[in-house]
Amino acid sequence: MAKNTRLLAAQTLVCVLDGGQSLTNALEKTLIQLENPQEKAFVQAVCYGVCRYYHRLQFLLSQLLDKPIKDAEIYALALVGLYQLAFMRVKTHAAVSETVDATPKKKSWAKNLINALLRRYLREREQLETLVNSNPVAVHSHPKWLISRIENDWSEKAESIFQAANEPPPMVLRVNSLQTTRENYLQQLAGLEIAAEIIETCPSAIRLLKPVAVFSLPNFETGMVSVQDTAAQFATGLLELKAGQRVLDLCAAPAGKTAHILESQNDLECVAVDIDATRMARVETNLQRLNLSAQLIVGDATQPETWWNGKLFDRILVDAPCSALGVIRRHPDIKILRRADDLIALPTLQAEILKAAWSMLKEDGLLVYATCSILKAENENQIEKFLAENSDAQEIPFSENHAKHGWQILTGENSCDGFYYARLRKLNF
Repeated sequence: MAKNTRLLAAQTLVCVLDGGQSLTNALEKTLIQLENPQEKAFVQAVCYGVCRYYHRLQFLLSQLLDKPIKDAEIYALALVGLYQLAFMRVKTHAAVSETVDATPKKKSWAKNLINALLRRYLREREQLETLVNSNPVAVHSHPKWLISRIENDWSEKAESIFQAANEPPPMVLRVNSLQTTRENYLQQLAGLEIAAEIIETCPSAIRLLKPVAVFSLPNFETGMVSVQDTAAQFATGLLELKAGQRVLDLCAAPAGKTAHILESQNDLECVAVDIDATRMARVETNLQRLNLSAQLIVGDATQPETWWNGKLFDRILVDAPCSALGVIRRHPDIKILRRADDLIALPTLQAEILKAAWSMLKEDGLLVYATCSILKAENENQIEKFLAENSDAQEIPFSENHAKHGWQILTGENSCDGFYYARLRKLNF
């Protein structure tokens, strides 16, 4: 029996909106039910789009309904219909009729409701869009608390941050320098008519002009290339790695940066630590594809005494747990699932990890602190406090930044995800 793609999209969204699942996990379970690549692409595009514009669509729906839809599946189906009409190049009559037909038979009462609200949107579209523009939550498609946090930290740049966070991100590749050169890989892509360009600011990065399925990339399965945003690829260069060094990657899963560290220098002793055993299993899988190996430890970064052998490290990457607000364009469900309260404990945890990491660093060693956040509390304020409390810490400044300390990359800046880096040298007293 053929699967109805619009109903599948709605059911996937229920897992996110009501079940609290990540969109990645929810979609993974949905897409295995489909064999047709076009159907998979459609469901994925709809689910990502609804999450990306959820707050806008939610506002529109509230204007179209006399009373709220209590059935989660029908509510999600209404969002699916609205998203098609507002943002997709689906023929209007098809978007309406196919969404109405997607209503489950046991909920036939909802057919007229879905039909009426979608047709009303089409009739009143101009007036509704005017209303949207008067509502900050709807116009930015971000929750109110998040709008306040971003405007508080980046008042003049907030508008461009919201806009960038709502745009689909580019697909960026990291070329494995142990296997090939970037120029050679560009030729391989060209041979398959996959349009791509180098990213001048990052020696390992290639940007695809149009996203493709990873397994259609040449030699992906043999580890010649990985998918990783440009901003995340900067980490390895900032570590200034040299042969023979002992390197620690804290909070390492899913191992994108661990792998890049190993690809950049084939004579390293690399230890990767993560508190989550399930995520650490993914690290092992990812490294196996790339034919790389590191010492993998399931452990708490705030309690190194439970797993560390006492041997100091030359280089440490603290890939700190964070709000992930800089990667909303890749994970738009963050805007739905994250709560203001979730951010309260993060700076304390980050400070504890930073303190523990510092105790494992050699004198004259280098520590790189990284987050995929754009909030000052997690980034420059964190480093300012650390420097004030540790007289043996010397900041290595960046020439370009928006931050008092470290390097803040704002979402969409130079086509990058939102990211933060700080480099700290341990002084020899």
